[in-house]
Amino acid sequence: MKVAIVHEWLTTLAGSERVIEQMLHCFPQADIYCLVDFMPNELRGFLGGRPVTTSFLQTLPFARKHFRNYLPLMPLAVEQFDLSEYDLVISSNHTVAKGVLTGPNQLHISYIHSPVRYAWDLQHQYLKETGLTKGIKGWITKYILHKLRLWDYRTGNGVDAMIANSRFIAQRIRKVYGREATVIYPPVDVSGFQLHTHKEDFYVTASRMVPYKKIGLIVDAFASMPDKRLIVIGDGPDFAAIRARCPGNVELLGYQPFPVLRDYLQRARAFVFAAEEDFGITPVEAQACGTPVIAYGRGGALETVIDLQYEHPTGVFFETQSVESICSAVTRFEKDSTRITPLTCRNNALRFSAERFRDEFSTLVRTQWNAFENERFIDHSPKETIRAPSVALERVI
Repeated sequence: MKVAIVHEWLTTLAGSERVIEQMLHCFPQADIYCLVDFMPNELRGFLGGRPVTTSFLQTLPFARKHFRNYLPLMPLAVEQFDLSEYDLVISSNHTVAKGVLTGPNQLHISYIHSPVRYAWDLQHQYLKETGLTKGIKGWITKYILHKLRLWDYRTGNGVDAMIANSRFIAQRIRKVYGREATVIYPPVDVSGFQLHTHKEDFYVTASRMVPYKKIGLIVDAFASMPDKRLIVIGDGPDFAAIRARCPGNVELLGYQPFPVLRDYLQRARAFVFAAEEDFGITPVEAQACGTPVIAYGRGGALETVIDLQYEHPTGVFFETQSVESICSAVTRFEKDSTRITPLTCRNNALRFSAERFRDEFSTLVRTQWNAFENERFIDHSPKETIRAPSVALERVI
């Protein structure tokens, strides 16, 4: 079997790249296709030295730093990959990867991290955050997103089987494409985080500082709780604005290497998470350290964190993305924190291991391939109709 794996871009080692890494464990003979590949050499180990075929976007001006500005060209770019020699095509999609062209004799399975967020239900939020709600640039952006929606919906018909990275995303897929998707949670390197039972008196949050992650909201919440200490790890466009309003009980560390992040996750009293994520890997990593999670009760967190209302809790949910709601959740956590044990948190995180992902993904692909093969070799040609003999003919016989 010839296998192609299609990914949008390789620039950093994040959650979707971890999915690719495990797919390559399942299919080590696969060829890799990407719109652009600017992955630093020190992070390329998960590719195993495999070459990556890129699109024409790779050579366009300023692509290395501003390839996302070429969004209007991405549907065209992904359609230029000639995958006609492959039996199985696997796309890792959060923007355009599932739009590759495949034929009736090819099986196309798409792992959907999310339908294009900023083109569908999060369009208005995206336009507000980028200041594109009005003006010429705003109208051009709205038109581009309108065309992208039409293309995105149409290309959903070219996928034979869809995989969602959470039940939350499966609901989005049903809403956007009218398709059912099998849920396979993404792999989390829980083995890289050791159980730590001794907790210190501080809270931690870690994320790229972009608007939807709501790091500023968490900082504001702890500003109203001056007796509680918060450590913030991460960098991004919002860093300067958040630093300008940091109170004395909040410490901004900026970007930190993995060992430092892991150390804080292990020692923290709880991890605070305010984003509505498709899945959310960091809350699972925190639980792998034995650390409870205080999370916004929407999106993937509902599937990875067990609230206090259940028998074996691993965290607490807050209902709205507001200072008051976060403060209330922290109070509730401190009141009932003895019900949450580090071992329970660790055991819950083990549900999302890389080994589990490989097993579920391989099983699904094998099942889909067998069904595809059986369907392909069924004779669909029209059969000649054999009529019963007439009464007259029966009398002659």
